[in-house]
Amino acid sequence: MIIKKITLHNWKNFQNCSIELSERTFIIGSNASGKSNLLDALRFLRDISKQAGGLQSAVEERGGITKIRCLAARTQTNVSITVELGETQETTPKWRYHLDFMHTGGGIRKSQVKINSEEVYSYEQAKYILQRPIVGNDDEETLKYTHLEQVTANKEFRELQTFFQDIEYLNVIPQMVRESSSSIFSATKEDYYGRNFLEKLAKMNERTRNSYFRQLNEFLRIAVPQLEELKFIKDEMGIPHIEARYIHWRAKGSKQQEMQFSDGTLRLIGFLFVLLDNNGIILLEEPEINLHSGIVTQLPEFIAKVQRSKKNARQVLITTHSYDILSNRGISPDEVILLENTAEGTSANTISNIEEVEPIIRSGLTIADAVIPYTKPKDIEKVIQLKIDF
Repeated sequence: MIIKKITLHNWKNFQNCSIELSERTFIIGSNASGKSNLLDALRFLRDISKQAGGLQSAVEERGGITKIRCLAARTQTNVSITVELGETQETTPKWRYHLDFMHTGGGIRKSQVKINSEEVYSYEQAKYILQRPIVGNDDEETLKYTHLEQVTANKEFRELQTFFQDIEYLNVIPQMVRESSSSIFSATKEDYYGRNFLEKLAKMNERTRNSYFRQLNEFLRIAVPQLEELKFIKDEMGIPHIEARYIHWRAKGSKQQEMQFSDGTLRLIGFLFVLLDNNGIILLEEPEINLHSGIVTQLPEFIAKVQRSKKNARQVLITTHSYDILSNRGISPDEVILLENTAEGTSANTISNIEEVEPIIRSGLTIADAVIPYTKPKDIEKVIQLKIDF
């Protein structure tokens, strides 16, 4: 099952926006157009659904509803997220989940949010499984909690809770991985940046971990030719590490651990690992950072290959600025979403629906040639005309 459509109202950059998603989706746009904020709407649903999560916690982690609400919002101050989910090959969705909430409290009362409406619709049963508020059941207190986060209330649609819990976000910061062996692990917090990456490896089933490392090594021997073998170890203090043997003039080469790895190697390892390990939605932030263009160009095909190798549908959403990624001929115009800033918030369009783009692609040029010009600042060339005084 994948998310086929997401509709946002007053969510960060997006005042009113509806976006069709495919099994593999590339999200492009200028800086501050809302690429990360679009992914964060899905992370928000995960934060509500996860163990020890919930609506109030998810809002607080983002600085409160005032930091979530779109700056372009006018008289309507509510925020809503609606997602349609279904099987990859099916045109009709299976589920629709809708959540609408607004601020409550203030003054001597704690600032929180309350639910205006929460709905679950089953297309298979052609009926609503849930419609809140429920007269006689909901009051000011119960409307501070979604049924999605309550196992006693979501029995009929628990598939949605499980689905949202499996959403994986990755934006590896190499320094976080290097410091992980000497840092206190934050087991109660989501590890988006690789801080707990080594601890996660240590807790993994050894057979599964070894299988992943075999596949990692096959890729890395091609992408990083000097790297002969990558493996998981623990030092004499029991601290987990990843160790690689590099080939050079010495007959047996030399060994290095994550502290000595390049930023690109660490990001690549994290990126490959999450693709192999996760069976749900994978949210990737700019995987091209720190990587050679030759590797970056191959990433779309590798993602597709991993998707095909899994029995369960796996959806991958990627934000990118990369010409090299988008120049891959295997990418369809239906897989690329262009975000553009407007006075009324960010708009989103699948590039197959943009009239100006189709003839460019039809002429034989790549998607990168067609859409990258749309993502650059309009007058960026004027920076060279600036007068600089010291």
